[in-house]
Amino acid sequence: MSKVIIIAEAGVNHNGSMVLAKQLIDVAVDAGVDIVKFQTFSASKIVSKNAKKADYQINLTGNSETQYEMLKRLELSFENHIELLNYCKQRNIQFWSTAFDDESIELLKKIGIDSWKIPSGEITNLPFLKKIGSFSQKVILSTGMCYLNEIEEAVDVLIKSGTPKNNITILHCNTEYPTPMEDVNLNAMLTIKNKLNVLVGYSDHTEGIEVAIAATAMGANVIEKHFTLDKNMEGPDHKASLEPDELAEMVKAIRNIEKAISGNGEKKPSPSEDKNIKIARKSIHLNKNLIKGHIITSDDLIALRPGDGISPMNWDSLIGKKLVIDKNEFDKLLNSDLE
Repeated sequence: MSKVIIIAEAGVNHNGSMVLAKQLIDVAVDAGVDIVKFQTFSASKIVSKNAKKADYQINLTGNSETQYEMLKRLELSFENHIELLNYCKQRNIQFWSTAFDDESIELLKKIGIDSWKIPSGEITNLPFLKKIGSFSQKVILSTGMCYLNEIEEAVDVLIKSGTPKNNITILHCNTEYPTPMEDVNLNAMLTIKNKLNVLVGYSDHTEGIEVAIAATAMGANVIEKHFTLDKNMEGPDHKASLEPDELAEMVKAIRNIEKAISGNGEKKPSPSEDKNIKIARKSIHLNKNLIKGHIITSDDLIALRPGDGISPMNWDSLIGKKLVIDKNEFDKLLNSDLE
């Protein structure tokens, strides 16, 4: 399989601070991910000023402010984007961001973004899909809260708008933060792959790293995971995010799984175990002293390590043969010992 693309989702975990945003980039670099991703939005373009927070947002940040007020504090300006983009270039990691509105799409185009992440909440936003589809560039589509037919419709819009199907990767996703394990339904990722014949991946909002690792083993081409400097920080997404050491451990595990499932499927001894065949297997030895001329019986034989002599699979063919030399107990039996 091709290399799994690991996206470290900084999202809004910078809490509106460029200092924290750069620290998040440093963590992503140290962990060895492929992409560090933020979120690009104008609060006034994506939510009404009186909109309530989601339950998980209330649980994590309280109910003293509206969703608009919370998001307004988390906006990144055009200048912020340029600064973060340049810092990512300096640290040799790919900068990426998810747009949530037309204005934000234009901002990302202006700074040179040439591939697109469509968040789950925009999968039924026809004008949004048409605009991104018209670029004919790479698209990753998240599918939290979706029925399969909604995904099919969104993909159809992207293709009809100009995006080749082979440019589209679909991420299975659940948008509860954190996602209960019983609601993950990783098999849905395979359903998407089989029904739509597209590349697939998994955007993970569970606590811990095991589900992302399992998705890799099941064939995900992309893994996306939120991360933070500290889960106890104030903000809507910190609790469902990985801390730096967890992110590094997830990357390490994914790379190991990647190697483990990269074989051609042929069952044969691997180069690393080939040397152990003679050590671990057995060959036919004698379990008593025998003299020249003795006719071999089954009682004369014993299978012992090492396995560098006659294989015990040839046991029956040796019965009735005559020894041409004297042999001692535990001696390895050789073909040259027999008439």
